[in-house]
Amino acid sequence: MYSTDVLIIGSGVAGLSFALKVADRCRVTMVTKKAKADTATNLAQGGIAAVLSSEDSPEDHIRDTLRSGDGLCNEEIVRLVVNDGPARVRELVELGVRFKRGKGGEEFDLGMEGGHSARRVAHSFDLTGREIERALLERVAETPNIEVLEDHLAIDLLMESKARGLPLQGDGDRCLGAYVLNRKSGEVETRQARVTVLCTGGCGKVYLYTTNPDIATGDGMAMAYRAGARVANLEFVQFHPTCFYNPIAKNFLISEAVRGEGGVLIDGQGQPFMHRYDSRGDLATRDAVARGIDAEMKKTGADCVYLDISHRPAEFIRQRFPTIYGTCRRYGVDITREPIPVVPAAHYMCGGVQVDKWGCTSLRNLLSLGETACTGLHGANRLASNSLLEAVVFAHRAADWLHRNWLAITREAEVEVPAWRTGRARSIEENVLISHNWDQIRRLMWNYVGIVRREKRLHLVKRRLEPIITEIREHFYDYLLTPDLVELRNIAIIAELIVRCARSRKESRGLHYMVDYPQRDDVHFRRDTVVQRRLGKES
Repeated sequence: MYSTDVLIIGSGVAGLSFALKVADRCRVTMVTKKAKADTATNLAQGGIAAVLSSEDSPEDHIRDTLRSGDGLCNEEIVRLVVNDGPARVRELVELGVRFKRGKGGEEFDLGMEGGHSARRVAHSFDLTGREIERALLERVAETPNIEVLEDHLAIDLLMESKARGLPLQGDGDRCLGAYVLNRKSGEVETRQARVTVLCTGGCGKVYLYTTNPDIATGDGMAMAYRAGARVANLEFVQFHPTCFYNPIAKNFLISEAVRGEGGVLIDGQGQPFMHRYDSRGDLATRDAVARGIDAEMKKTGADCVYLDISHRPAEFIRQRFPTIYGTCRRYGVDITREPIPVVPAAHYMCGGVQVDKWGCTSLRNLLSLGETACTGLHGANRLASNSLLEAVVFAHRAADWLHRNWLAITREAEVEVPAWRTGRARSIEENVLISHNWDQIRRLMWNYVGIVRREKRLHLVKRRLEPIITEIREHFYDYLLTPDLVELRNIAIIAELIVRCARSRKESRGLHYMVDYPQRDDVHFRRDTVVQRRLGKES
């Protein structure tokens, strides 16, 4: 048996920030399924949005966020995050994050991105996420009370009801940690904890094309759902409109900031087209731009469109976007001279495990932060660069909650959790059983539950997923666990939940566009789509 005070599952900005804030009074164990830097944070190019200039205001940032969220944001949460944002960004600076400074000696060089009415994106050129991850990992390495375990993949949450031999209780049931697969030894470890925090990122790998890293298989959301927690708004999958279109380059996105700095979307004949789809043109929000590109590609039959910033000075482009310039050049595209081929790709989950304003889920002593959580900030469509902001603000609030409740938590009765049992499970000899189902799910989701949806397609994908999910469930219990099998089980559950949420929302709002219901319906659907496992049902 292993024991710790706080078990953090995931090592992105949310988990690292939270760990640093609670390690003064708690023993913290972070488990991450690959290397500690393999996170969506590490790939975030654009930056972190906050009101950091006298030419900007909190009310403007709030208004932009609410507009992007298309009527589904929780305004209390929006105000809370926006007002706390500047302090959290400056706290990152104190921790060693090197944001680019302004030319006139200003504290920050603030970028402009789609959906924003002012320059408010603090950045480190086009490697902001990597810079934040670097600084936080260095601070974590210097903190004695934090243990980081790489190559450890969480399988399932430990629940008090199950430990006592009872059925899952749902709301209010107490989380006691997690079963964790040690990828190197193949052993399943029982990691008990007083408080467990899900920071596993998103679920982009449920789609065939995604900007996400390979770790983004929806693990935290799937585990929370299986344990009886409430999840919400999984129909709102944000497709990044501009992923680099290249058969060799993998998961490389072209930052929103390129359009913010004057980049123009053009067709194969070099003609701009976004003005035909949205009055904001190339600076429209991501949902509008992704739909515009999708419509243009379907109309022309083209495999991609192009993003052109070559009219800006070459030196500016190389200095502002060194990673994008270097990567595109490596694959034969000089962005200072020619347009970049781009296509939309699954990018960000605006829904997730439903939490309150402290990051607490519907299960006791289980928190969720970052992209894994549904806080109410993003609504039906995330405003660009609000994700890193949400992560650091909620990490701060969750740490405050833990400090205020720690004494009561330590007084809770201890419960002995049984070790993982393999029963008669045998080694899986044909990995095609996994790879075939993985490929089927991702293609079905891309073709049937993408940027534009139809009721008939959603009904068909539901029917086609059912036998696949049944087969995966059988594999999970018949074979000894492998990382691929654990992840396959998770993406299957997330796919089914996305379809369930999408079928229940009979309107078009934000990222969820239904051809059958093209209008927004505030009378019936201005509410979260909340789903919860039926107790006793196997998942």
